[in-house]
Amino acid sequence: MKAVVLAAGSGSRMGALTATHPKCMLRMYGTTLLERQLEALARGGADDIAVVTGWRAGSWEPTGLRALHNSLWEESTVVDSLAAARGWLADEPFVVAYGDVLFSAATVAALLRSFWPTAVAYDPDWEPKWRKRFGGPLIDAETFRHDAAGRLTEIGARPRDVSEIDGRYAGLIKLTPSWWTFYDELGGRGMELTTMLGELIRSKRLTVGTVAITTPWWEFDQPSDLPLGLPAVRALDDLVKGAP
Repeated sequence: MKAVVLAAGSGSRMGALTATHPKCMLRMYGTTLLERQLEALARGGADDIAVVTGWRAGSWEPTGLRALHNSLWEESTVVDSLAAARGWLADEPFVVAYGDVLFSAATVAALLRSFWPTAVAYDPDWEPKWRKRFGGPLIDAETFRHDAAGRLTEIGARPRDVSEIDGRYAGLIKLTPSWWTFYDELGGRGMELTTMLGELIRSKRLTVGTVAITTPWWEFDQPSDLPLGLPAVRALDDLVKGAP
């Protein structure tokens, strides 16, 4: 299955740390975030991987990766960056990974094995991470609800209470070519991915499954995420060392 890493944004919240390169090129323990993502995607079952570039696109030249450039990255959302890869992804199911999220090969494999044609990876034990990152569970949070069968019923709105959050979407999603039909129908340019998912769910045009994360993961969105995320980085590196 194909996979695409979305890394077009400037990572402005990171300040000077991303002044010369995208967030996914941040290095921890000698290895970049992107290198860890590529290994997890490949070990998890993705056999053809590309990256959508934007900010500091020249940073990709040494990597030898398939690069799909989003020339409008300064005014783009995640959905817009994904659309930059449409020609490459148009004819088969694919996995999308945000460029600032670390995850394990096991999470990728579980997503690919899921019987849901469209599915999101999520963390049911999200709240302790959010309290560490933001000091409270509702800051920079989104609603995320699923039913007893694991079907996503709500995502992407501003929560009023933690009871509206069954987990945290972890920036990893499996989609089918029908995504592009929905994108055209909704006029998806400028929409956030979770907003678009929420609209498709509410209108009953798309069924989205959920896959719970059972291994470490972390999102790197602001400078404090680097020291806070190092235990997750070490744990993920240990998983790779112990893998056959």
